[in-house]
Amino acid sequence: MAVYSRGVVVVGEAMTHRANFFLVRSVLALAMFRPAIAGPLEDGYAAYRNSDYAAAMNYWRPLAEQNNAVAQVNLGLMYRKGLGVPQDNMQALVWYRKAADQGNDIAQLRLSLMYEGGLGAPQDYVQARMWANIAASLVPDAKYRATAVLFRDFLVTKMTPAQIAEAQRLATEWKPTK
Repeated sequence: MAVYSRGVVVVGEAMTHRANFFLVRSVLALAMFRPAIAGPLEDGYAAYRNSDYAAAMNYWRPLAEQNNAVAQVNLGLMYRKGLGVPQDNMQALVWYRKAADQGNDIAQLRLSLMYEGGLGAPQDYVQARMWANIAASLVPDAKYRATAVLFRDFLVTKMTPAQIAEAQRLATEWKPTK
């Protein structure tokens, strides 16, 4: 069994019945205590799933202000889509940037899309390619990595050789803040 950073659990086919029994028992035990161990991030997800965006924002904002990159990405999405707050691309860009600076690959790809579209900031292909390049190199999930690579390569069609070189230089020099 492998547990990945996104909370995905993969169980091998060769797992024995005894191991399977213990896994099921452990999952059921955790499920019984779920309300007691849920934190603000999970509570925010529950509120979001129930379309209670104001409550989700109330759970996530304090975490985001404490530099929780996942909460920052979530706030970026809420501002981008106008969920529980007025739609505001500049605020979305701010929150995505904070998470991207910490190395969050989802924020990096979303930030790239924002710069490419001129959403929340002037259109900037160099910044868009830089963030797409960083995301493509860091994304652990193959599907998202392929998306980042496709978008990174698409940006080349809109850029001069000098812009491509500058984006590559910036991506190479970038270091996460966390």
